[in-house]
Amino acid sequence: MRWSLIVPVKHLGLAKTRLARTAGELREDLALAIACDTVAAARSCPATGAVFAVTEDPRARAELAGLGAVVVGGEPGGGLNPALEHGARIAAARLPGFGVCALSADLPALRPAELERVLAAAAAHGRSFLADSPGVGTTLLAASPGLRLAPAFEGASRARHLAGGARELLVPGTESVRRDVDTPEDLTAAAALGVGPRTRELLKRVAACAPSDAC
Repeated sequence: MRWSLIVPVKHLGLAKTRLARTAGELREDLALAIACDTVAAARSCPATGAVFAVTEDPRARAELAGLGAVVVGGEPGGGLNPALEHGARIAAARLPGFGVCALSADLPALRPAELERVLAAAAAHGRSFLADSPGVGTTLLAASPGLRLAPAFEGASRARHLAGGARELLVPGTESVRRDVDTPEDLTAAAALGVGPRTRELLKRVAACAPSDAC
């Protein structure tokens, strides 16, 4: 099965606020770097047919389009889940024979081969999901062609997706798909796995700025 991946990217001014104490004035740049590394890795996965980036941020739109993502605007408002539903409808209309998969935009260590294993497992189920590293949230939610995605992200979304009838995917050796980044501690854990080139360069800039806190 081929997949349309829906990647939601917040306006950079609102993104990754908990990383401010690590990244300081480079927080928006770091948020964009993480999203770019996520999209680049997702596009390199053989099971990916297309990546639909849902964002209204002008800078993110330009950067993600440059990576080959289909940029989707016109978010209906109401937060992350309506934005994902909006992207999923557009993806299903453009590529009706593909499965639709919501993927977190904050997976800087994402490995295409690990994502491929998760998507292969998802192809055996109607709706399925992958929990994040702590086992509380969700980093990936997949629906086979013709099925509604029905996302219930944010907070304790693992329990909500289970209650909604989605099958939890238990795929060994896929930590890069589970390691999302919201806090400095998450970022340290992702860096230990090995982050993508954009995030790696931003972390070097952050480290160089640290003594003066000015860049």
